[in-house]
Amino acid sequence: MAGQAHPNRLTEQGMNHHPTDFSSSYAQARDKFLRAAQAAGLTVDANLHPLTGRDGEALAMDVVLDGDPNAHCLLVISSACHGVEGYCGSGVQIHALQNTAWRDAARAQGVAVLYIHALNPHGFSHVRRVTHENVDINRNFQDFSKPLPDNPAYREIHDLLLPEVWPPDAANAQATAQYIAERGMKAFQAAVSQGQHEFPEGLFFGGQAPTWSNQTLRAVLQKYGQQAQRMAWIDLHTGLGPSGVGERIFACADDAAAYTRAKTWWGQGITSIYDGSSASPFLTGLMWMAAYQECPQAEYTGIALEYGTQAPDQVIYALRGDHWLHLHPEAPEALRQQIKQDLMDAFYVDTDAWRSQIVEQAMDAMHQAVTGLSAA
Repeated sequence: MAGQAHPNRLTEQGMNHHPTDFSSSYAQARDKFLRAAQAAGLTVDANLHPLTGRDGEALAMDVVLDGDPNAHCLLVISSACHGVEGYCGSGVQIHALQNTAWRDAARAQGVAVLYIHALNPHGFSHVRRVTHENVDINRNFQDFSKPLPDNPAYREIHDLLLPEVWPPDAANAQATAQYIAERGMKAFQAAVSQGQHEFPEGLFFGGQAPTWSNQTLRAVLQKYGQQAQRMAWIDLHTGLGPSGVGERIFACADDAAAYTRAKTWWGQGITSIYDGSSASPFLTGLMWMAAYQECPQAEYTGIALEYGTQAPDQVIYALRGDHWLHLHPEAPEALRQQIKQDLMDAFYVDTDAWRSQIVEQAMDAMHQAVTGLSAA
């Protein structure tokens, strides 16, 4: 970061080896993804969103299948589950589509690759982590016919997280600091991010019904995943852990055989929400549940590839600001821009070094998944 005037401003400099894979807007990212697919001779299946983007552009969950539609091994690579995190994940997908060696390797091993670009295109475009329904998709895959999980720890701090004024006044800052001092940062992080179904305007809201993204993703898996006997999924995320480090978080049911398989594929350093080894707290309503539900015939193995950006308190502060802004559309333009830049900085580090780390670690994990899937 040293020597750059604005280390976290979105630029078009990109990475050292593929400077144009990353984008400064959703519209630009989508255009690059569509062009990369076209150049690779692949068909784009555009699932159009009902709303428009920040600049009036069309929004879509774009899907590209690279490989034999009847392949028994399928690798899913998805981006922007959490909107703004797509600035990272999209770059990986665009790089992969242009990487002939990678594409040839997957094909040679009999693995079809399903790229799902922008699971949450609205959040991607409007620079929000949540959907247009203010929902965190990765808490939304619940059985809504049953009582939803309760989060009393969030209820206790909801008003603290969303004060009347932004930036928070001294009293709010002191009360927040006191909570962290008494309970610890990990407890604060868990209370905030575990997910809640009680406060529709709150943080990490899991919803009270399936979102557009939930329903659309399920349709995509029904369409492309029925032939798979073995399925892997790498879901690209940012915002947890040390900057530039891609934590490989086990993204399956609490199943010993799947955990062993994931460790064999992706290394013993893989972490889990089930045993406390992950930077992520224990969560429910996770998106990958759809793999079991929509493709029950497949042996499923997945990870969330979670890249670090900033310290947890900074990330939570940025999210609080964005949710406050959503409730206060009358906010002055300068404050709006600062809040949006804070959110971008919390989920995307705009340096060549960070981008290079992102792509290298993602390609490594993707090759490992192909090897794992194709093993007898």
